[in-house]
Amino acid sequence: MTRLFTIMIITLVLTYALFCIALFVFQRTLIYYPQPAHNRNNIEVLSLVSDKESIQVSVKPLNTDNAVIYFGGNAEDVSFSLPAYARIFPNDAIYMMHYRGYADSTGKPSEQGLYNDALNLYDKVAKQHSHITVIGRSIGSGIATRLASERQIARLVLVTPFYSLEETAAQQFPWFPARWLLLDKFQSWRYAKNIAIPTLIIVAEQDEIVKPSDSERLFHEFNPGIAKLKRLPGEDHNSISTNPDYWLALKFD
Repeated sequence: MTRLFTIMIITLVLTYALFCIALFVFQRTLIYYPQPAHNRNNIEVLSLVSDKESIQVSVKPLNTDNAVIYFGGNAEDVSFSLPAYARIFPNDAIYMMHYRGYADSTGKPSEQGLYNDALNLYDKVAKQHSHITVIGRSIGSGIATRLASERQIARLVLVTPFYSLEETAAQQFPWFPARWLLLDKFQSWRYAKNIAIPTLIIVAEQDEIVKPSDSERLFHEFNPGIAKLKRLPGEDHNSISTNPDYWLALKFD
C-alpha cells in the first residue's frame, strides 16, 4: 500500500511538473492570437521597420496636428476597428498597429518586442502630429500605459485594462505558479504613477477575462486627479465596444 501511494504521489508530481513545463513553453500561444491578413478595403497601410521586423500599421492619414494611436486586443484585427474610430475622431489621423505576427507584420509577439514597435511608431507619428491620443484595449492597455509613462502624449484611454498580466494569469490558472512562469508580465501598475496626462479607464462590469476590480486597482495607482473611471454595466470583455456609451466616452475632456 505504501509503495502504491508513493507511486501515485510521484505520478501526480510529474504530471503537475509536465503541465508547468507545457505552460511555460507554450505560454505565448495562450496570450497572443495572431489574426491573418484580411482584405482591408480602401485602408492605407504604413510599413514600419522595428528591430529588423516589418510592422504594418493601418492608417487614416490626415494633415493635422491631432492623431490617435491605437493598440488592440490580443485577438483583434485592428483594421476592422479603424472605420469606427475614424467616425469618432473625424479630425484626427489614426494609426492602428498590427502586432508582430499579426496580419502582414513579421516576427513573433512578445512584451518587449511589441513595446519596441510602439515606441518606433510613436516616434514616427510625433514627427507629423503634436497632439497625440493613445488608446489601448485589453493587452494593448499594457503597451499604452508604458508608452504614456515614457513619451509625451496628450490623452490616454485604457479599455478593460489589467493591473498586470501576471495577476490576470494567476487568476486564470490558480493551480499553477503563473507569476513565476510568465515571461510577458505587462505590469501596468508600475507605470501608472509616472503618468501625468488626462487618462480615462473604461471598465466592462461583466468582464469575464479582466476582473473589473483589477481595472479599478490600476485606477488607484494613478496619482489623484489624473485618471477617470467609466463603468459600462451589462457589458463583458468583448461586447463593450458594441455599447454606444463606449464610443461617446472615448472623446472625454
